[in-house]
Amino acid sequence: MAKKLKNEKALLAEALRIITEDAVKRGIVEFEPTDSHDLKIEYAYRLLVHDKKISPLPPDQLNLPKMRHRLAMWVTHELPADHELLR
Repeated sequence: MAKKLKNEKALLAEALRIITEDAVKRGIVEFEPTDSHDLKIEYAYRLLVHDKKISPLPPDQLNLPKMRHRLAMWVTHELPADHELLR
């Protein structure tokens, strides 16, 4: 298993915020208040793979914990170096 990031939960939340805001702005998705957190994680992961911003996980490793980690890792490269979540 990949090394857990410091602030991984907060990084995941920030990744989801960035990705879902972008997807809504692009008009490619509308989330309902009843949509689960896991559904949003899977959607965000698949969108980043589709946009070629991350490489896909091998099929035998495609699970929510690994998707969460991949999204958290992605956002560490999107935030400014001095962002509070990266300290």
